[in-house]
Formats: sequence, C-alpha cells, structure tokens
Amino acid sequence: MIKKHCLFCDEIVSIEPEGDNDRYIGCSCSPGGFYSLRRDSYEPINSLPHQKKRDMLHVVSAYIRELTDCDEKITISADDLESIVNSPKIPVSIEDKGNRLLQYLYRHSEGPGEAVVIQPLSSSYNLTYSPNLQELVYIIDKLISDQLLIREGMTFKLTETGWNEAAESAGGKKLKPCLVLVSDEENLSTTWLEKLLPKIEQCGFLPRLLTHTKTQNGEKYELDQIAESKLIIADLTGQSPEVYFSAGYALGLNIPVLWTVNSIEADKLFVQLKDIRPIVWDSAEELAIILQQKLS
Repeated sequence: MIKKHCLFCDEIVSIEPEGDNDRYIGCSCSPGGFYSLRRDSYEPINSLPHQKKRDMLHVVSAYIRELTDCDEKITISADDLESIVNSPKIPVSIEDKGNRLLQYLYRHSEGPGEAVVIQPLSSSYNLTYSPNLQELVYIIDKLISDQLLIREGMTFKLTETGWNEAAESAGGKKLKPCLVLVSDEENLSTTWLEKLLPKIEQCGFLPRLLTHTKTQNGEKYELDQIAESKLIIADLTGQSPEVYFSAGYALGLNIPVLWTVNSIEADKLFVQLKDIRPIVWDSAEELAIILQQKLS
C-alpha cells in the first residue's frame, strides 16, 4: 500500500489511486473511512503560503470529517478550498463549534447517557473545527459546565439536555442517506435542487442530487454511493441510460427505488409504465406533495 502525507491533518496515511484521484484512507480527516483528493491538486495545496495553510487546512480537515461521518463521499480539489472555508455552514463561534461536538455524539449514540469513545482525543480537534487541541478542550469544559456533556477520560456522554439540544439542531431525527438520480439537463437538476430536495429532507432523508456528469447543480456519482443509500429516487425525465442503470443496480441490492417522470415524456420511456410504475408529474409542486405522502 502506498503511503502519503495528508495535507489537511498532517498524518502519513495509506492511499489508493482511483482514476484522477487518490483515496486517503483512515487518517484523522476520516477515521475508519476515506476521502478523495484530486491528484493534480496535491502540489498546489502543498505550495500554499504557510499562513494560508494555518488558516485553511484544519477547516478542510473538519469539513471532511463531518461529511464522511455523515456517510457522504468527499472529493477535494485545490479549487474547492476557498469555497469550503468561506461557506456559511462552517462554524465560527465557540457555541457553534460546541454544537458540532454535540451532533457528533448524537450521531454515534442511541440516547442520553450512552458512552461514546473519542480516541485519540489529541487528533480529534477537527470535530469542532478547532485549530488546535487547546480549543477543543476549552469547548469540552464549557459543554460540561453547561451540563450538556459528561466526560470520563476519553469517554463522553450526552446529558438529557445535551441530547435534546443536539436533536433539535439535527432536526429532531437522524436523516437517512438518499440519492436523487437525474439526467444532465440543467433545468431539471435546478428544479429538484430548489423545490424537491427540501421536501424530501423534511421526511427524514438526507438527499443528494447526483447526475452522470458533474454540472453546476449536480454531483457526479459512483456505484459505492448508491450501495450506501437507504432510498433511491430515479427521475427518468431526459431518458438518461445512467439513471436506468444506477437505479437497476440499487434494486439488485434491495434498496428501495421511487421512479418519477415528467408527464411530457411519460409515453416515450424505454420501458413500459406498468413495469416500473413511475410517479408521473406535471409540476414540481405536485411531485413534492406526492413524494411527501409516500415517504411519510
């Protein structure tokens, strides 16, 4: 196995080449998992000025850890760094950073008082988007003093109050991964992104809009992402062969698939309607109502 220096957490880790990317496996950015880095981005990131690295790389490490901990697959390039660091979703205040630790413990436990081991703590300050261990320890102490957290060595437990606060910030329930597969048509992906994904999330799913090729609104997908999903929604509008194939792959893994198609193209499908029984929709608003009824 090839070893390489992770630019974001400063560990020497195993990597696995995959196309134009390298998978970094099991470092502090993704303990027990992996993230992918564009191979041609390694040197540009490594050549950044020292101060810029100090300001940015620990944030990217935390971003990777949080998303991979939520079962998302991450591919980073040098062009992504600025948008990640400047995203409004990145916590800045101590309160918001502490909330990320509560959410991590919430994801890894089934109720208040259940023990979660964080080890080694010394390389886990990315759980709170902190630049160093000192800030993480300060945040832990503050959560303990606020009676949200109990610590026993490397073991952490949410109090009843801490659990409720974490549940509220996470929408009151753990969201299940869901993939929405659409054709590469830009208007279609915009419709799903703006009008339909928020409705799906309200039903307890964490939807990701994926297309065969990366567009402005969609992310290119791989089969391992499908295998880790709890639900697939396949929209056949645009007659994308990749959508047919990927949804069929999901069915082979016994993953539930909801088929949808715009009424304009319902009579043009490669397969008969009776074979897959898709939801035929005229407007995004109509489809949102139907999806919520089925998912609820």
